[in-house]
Amino acid sequence: MTVDLGLPAAPPPVLGKRRVTRQLGVGAVGVGSDFPVSVQSMTTTVTADVNATLQQIAELTATGCDIVRVACPSQDDADALPQIARKSKIPVIADIHFQPKYVFAAIEAGCAAVRVNPGNIKKFDDKVKEIARAAKDHGTPIRIGVNAGSLDARLMAKHGKATPEALVESALWEAELFAEHDFHDLKISVKHNDPVVMVRAYELLAESCDYPLHLGVTEAGPAFQGTIKSAVAFGALLRQGIGDTIRVSLSAPPMEEVKVGTQILQSLNLRPRKLEIVSCPSCGRAQVDVYKLADQVTAGLEGMEVPLRVAVMGCVVNGPGEAREADLGVASGNGKGQIFVKGKVIKTVPESKIVETLIEEAMRLAEEAGPQGAAESPTVSML
Repeated sequence: MTVDLGLPAAPPPVLGKRRVTRQLGVGAVGVGSDFPVSVQSMTTTVTADVNATLQQIAELTATGCDIVRVACPSQDDADALPQIARKSKIPVIADIHFQPKYVFAAIEAGCAAVRVNPGNIKKFDDKVKEIARAAKDHGTPIRIGVNAGSLDARLMAKHGKATPEALVESALWEAELFAEHDFHDLKISVKHNDPVVMVRAYELLAESCDYPLHLGVTEAGPAFQGTIKSAVAFGALLRQGIGDTIRVSLSAPPMEEVKVGTQILQSLNLRPRKLEIVSCPSCGRAQVDVYKLADQVTAGLEGMEVPLRVAVMGCVVNGPGEAREADLGVASGNGKGQIFVKGKVIKTVPESKIVETLIEEAMRLAEEAGPQGAAESPTVSML
């Protein structure tokens, strides 16, 4: 007889130990190695349109975004920052290019942080002392955001192109200027559209400083391509413990960026898992429409907060084994499905009832898990 002693489960395995960094607060969100890796995105609205911007921020918040960035290219946008920063439910970072005056406006507006791009802000280095003083007075962190597409002309001339070394040299130069004025609440990013160059740049940067790092493959592309690039690059870096915040840059609605970023972190056990579909690619052995089953169950369980792993398999080769390993599963074939709960067959249903039955059982498991369910890791398999 097995007795449940109520002991806490072992923490999920991770690929690598987090790199030790300085710590800072972006509003209520802690950033650095003492805190979970957070997901960021950026609004696509005109910031001066306060209602539209707040609406999109609300949608991003509901999708799981931790920190949001808003563009500030004009005075009208700067004027909108106080209201947006005050009403947003998540920390707002002002994204500043070209005009240094908007850096000061964002700090005064109460933004949780300010992102600056030294490569395209006029005479940025001459303004560092004033920026550092204002940021320190208001407790506002600064992100030094170096991009391959807007690297300082001096460094382009020196290195010939946006090499990893050039990106890192730019970032460290600016960080040192802030340090000279005793300002250290910095986060750094060195983004490039090539994941190989980007990964090497962050590796070099991680070796050279202890500031928290924001990961991003800039201009990653349309949703499919950008997802692949970001997942590959983030995985390579997070494997080494490098990265404290992430943004998946997609030519797609920003909510999709958050979904992809969240899934990347969940896949690496850097964020508690929720609904997860484990499904086979199908093959000639499949006796059910795996694609249809997976889509229907995913849609039926959308929004479920209790962690559930759903494995959708189409034949008897791996099906029963996968189902037994899951919290909830179905091994399908010959027009019917065996429903597994906690490794045991509880019923056999016609193929037409598989989706309905699985959703019912998933809801029952979620109800049984109660408010503590989020700390567990129930699994669902469809096989």
